[in-house]
Amino acid sequence: MVSSFTNPSYKIAKLKYSGGGDWYANRTALPNLIAFCNQNLGTNISPQEATVEVGSDELFNYPFVYLTGHGNVVFNAQETANLRKYLLAGGFLHIDDNYGLDQFIRPQMKKVFPELDFVELPPNHAIYQQKFSFPKGIPKIHEHDGKRPQGFALIYKGRVLCYYSYETDLGNGWEDFGTYPEDTQATREKALKMGANLIQFALTQ
Repeated sequence: MVSSFTNPSYKIAKLKYSGGGDWYANRTALPNLIAFCNQNLGTNISPQEATVEVGSDELFNYPFVYLTGHGNVVFNAQETANLRKYLLAGGFLHIDDNYGLDQFIRPQMKKVFPELDFVELPPNHAIYQQKFSFPKGIPKIHEHDGKRPQGFALIYKGRVLCYYSYETDLGNGWEDFGTYPEDTQATREKALKMGANLIQFALTQ
C-alpha cells in the first residue's frame, strides 16, 4: 500500500483572464518550476499545473497562482472581487511580465486593491533570501528594452499579496532548455532559483 504522504499535497495554477492577452504563454514554465521546487525545496506539489479562471471559486484551492502574457488583461467586477477575496484570504499571486503586460495589468490590479500601490522590494527583502540568495534582488533573465529588472509587490498589513516581476521574464527562463536559444543553463538556473524563492516565500510568509 502506497503511503498517502507520497501523493501530491496541493497544486499551483496558471490564471486564465479575459481581454485577449495570451494568458496561456510559457507552456512548459510551471511544470519545470514545480519539478525544481519538489527536488530542491522538498515540496510536494502536483507535477502538473492547473488552470483557473479569475472569477472561479476554484481559485481558493491554490496557494500560489501565476499570471503571465504579453497583451490585454481585463477583470470584470465579479473577477475583481473574487481575486481580492482570494488574496486577502491567504492566496498569493505572481504576475510575470512577458513583455508588454505592464500597461494592462497595473490598472486591473488597481481595481482589485485601489488602496494599494506596487512598491519595489529592496534587495535585502526576505523574498530574495529564501533557499537561494539574490543579494542584488531579482535577476535579469531576458533583455527587452535595456531596463533593469524590478520586483514589485502589493503589501497589505505587512503581508505580500502579490509579487510582480518586471523587465526580466522569469517564466521564459523556466521553460524547457533550448526554447530560447540565447538562454544558457546558468541563466535558466537563476530563473528557477528565483521562482523557487517565490514559492517558498508564498508558502511560509
